[in-house]
Amino acid sequence: MSKDLITGGEALMRALEHQGVSTIFGYPGGSIMPVFDALFDHQDTLNHILVRHEQGAAHAAQGYARVSGEVGVCLVTSGPGATNTVTGIADAMIDSTPIVVIAGQVGTAFLGTDAFQEVDLVGITQPIAKWSYQIRRAEDVAWAVARAFYIARSGRPGPVVLDFAKNAQVEKTKYEPTKLDFIRSYVPVPDTDEDAVKAAAELINKAERPLVLVGQGVELGNAQGELRAFIEKADMPAGCTLLGLSALPTEHPLNKGMLGMHGNLGPNINTNKCDVLIAVGMRFDDRVTGNLATYAKQAKVIHFDIDPAEVNKNVKVDVAVLGDCKHTLASVTELLKKNTHTEWIDSFKEYEKVEEEKVIRPELHPATDSLSMGEVARAVSDATHHEAVLVTDVGQNQMISARYFKYTKERSIITSGGLGTMGFGLPAAIGATFGAPERTVCAFMGDGGLQMNIQELGTIMERKAPVKIICLNNNFLGNVRQWQAMFFNRRYSFTPMLNPDYMKIASAYDIPSKRVFTREELKEAIKEMLATDGPFLLEACVVEEGNVLPMTPPGGSVNQMLLEC
Repeated sequence: MSKDLITGGEALMRALEHQGVSTIFGYPGGSIMPVFDALFDHQDTLNHILVRHEQGAAHAAQGYARVSGEVGVCLVTSGPGATNTVTGIADAMIDSTPIVVIAGQVGTAFLGTDAFQEVDLVGITQPIAKWSYQIRRAEDVAWAVARAFYIARSGRPGPVVLDFAKNAQVEKTKYEPTKLDFIRSYVPVPDTDEDAVKAAAELINKAERPLVLVGQGVELGNAQGELRAFIEKADMPAGCTLLGLSALPTEHPLNKGMLGMHGNLGPNINTNKCDVLIAVGMRFDDRVTGNLATYAKQAKVIHFDIDPAEVNKNVKVDVAVLGDCKHTLASVTELLKKNTHTEWIDSFKEYEKVEEEKVIRPELHPATDSLSMGEVARAVSDATHHEAVLVTDVGQNQMISARYFKYTKERSIITSGGLGTMGFGLPAAIGATFGAPERTVCAFMGDGGLQMNIQELGTIMERKAPVKIICLNNNFLGNVRQWQAMFFNRRYSFTPMLNPDYMKIASAYDIPSKRVFTREELKEAIKEMLATDGPFLLEACVVEEGNVLPMTPPGGSVNQMLLEC
C-alpha cells in the first residue's frame, strides 16, 4: 500500500491502469473535472479520446470492446452528460458488451437537493446494467473499480456504471492496487452438469438432421476453434445470428448462412425441418425465431449458454448445457461419434439455388444502371479480401452489409443487434480503430443513421481515426420505407429524406470523400478509399426503393420467407 495520500481522482487513474486500461472515450464537465485534472498527468499511459457527444463515448467504448475483447471505458460528467450515455448502456446490456461507464456526480452533501446537473444515475441504469454503484468515498475507489471490471468482463459480459461523487474525487486516501475474482452470491459461470453433457451428445449422435445455431456467445467465449471441431466431428450444418456471423468463416462448408428475418433461406427453412436444434451462445431473439408458436416444434432442442436466465425464456429446451461454451463444446465434442449427414446437408443446396436466382444474383448484378446496396457491400468486402472489420449502423445498411460481406477473421462484425440503435455505427467504428489498429474498419450506414451522430466526424478529424465510411444514400429512411411498401400500401409517411451535401460536410472536417453513381466510379472510389491513409467517406448513391430480401414478415414463421415485395 502506498503511504502517500492521493485524491480519489488520482486513485481512479491508478486503478484503471491496474486493470490494464489503455484507452478511454470521454467528455469533460463540471462534476468530473477533478478526474480529468488527474488524467492530465497520465496521458502517457491512458489515451483519452475526446468525443463530441457522450452517446458517442458509450458507442465508441462498445466498438472498442467488441473488436478487442477487452473492457471499453468511457468517462463523462453528471446530469446530461451521464444521461447521454444511457442508450449506449442499454445497447451494451442487450448485446452483452463489456463496458464501464464512469460518470461524475454532485457531492454527497448535495444528493437529493436537485443540485445543478444532479440526476439519479444509479436508479436510471440499474435495470439496464449488470451493476450500478455510487462511489461516495475516495477510499472505495480501488475496490469499486476492481469490482466493476470483474463484473463487466466475467460470465455473460455487460455494462457497469460507476457514479462518482465529486467529494470522493477530491478527498485524500491511501491507495492499494486491488484485484477481484470472487463476489459472494455472484456466479458468472454456472457449474456444468455432466449428465446434461452426456444427454446432449446422445441426442446429437442419434440425430439425422441436426442444425447448429451459432450466436455471439461463441465469439465472447473465444470458442471459435471449439465450435469448428464440434460441427466438423458430427458433420452438422450451422446458421449464424447477426452478431455471430464472424464466429465461423463464411466459406466454411458447414456454414449455411445467416439466421433471422433477413437471413438466408436454407438455415431458416430447415430450422423447421431439423430433428435436433443446437443453439450455442444465442438467446432465441424474436428476429431469429419469428412466430414462436411455429418455431422448430418438430425438433429436440439443446441450448448451450452461460446465462441460466436465457434457458427456457423463449424456447422450451430438452437439454440445457450451462457453462462457458469454450469448455462445454469441447466436453460434448469428446463424446460425439464421427458422423456424416450428406443427404441433410445437400438439402440446403436447393434453397441456396433458389435464393441465388431470385435474390442474390439480381442484387449483385442488377439489371438497371443504378447501384444496388448489396453490390456496394460485396465490392467493399472483395476489395478488403474479406479481412475487414464490418461496423454497421441500423436499418437496410445493416442487413444488406451483413448479408453481402464475407468473414474470414474472428470478431469482424460490430453492430447494434438487440436494441437496434441508429447512430451506433459512426462512434462504434471510431472505437474499433483504437481496439484493432492493425485492421481495416469499414463502417456502413444509411443517410439517416449517419446524421444521428454525425458530430463524431469531429473526433475522426482530431484523431485521424482511419474509419472508412460507406454511406448508402437512398434518400429514404430505408428500412421503415420497405415496411411501409410491404405492409402499409406504400404510404411513405415521413420516410423520404432531404439530405445535406455530405461531400461538403466531409470537406469541413478535412476528411477525403467521393460520391459515386455508377459501377465504374464505385470500383475506382473503393480503391482510392482503401489506399488513403486515414479516414475516408464514400457516398454511394443507390437505388431509392431497393429492398432487403429475403424477409420473414413480422409475426411470420421462419419457413415462410418472402423473396420479393
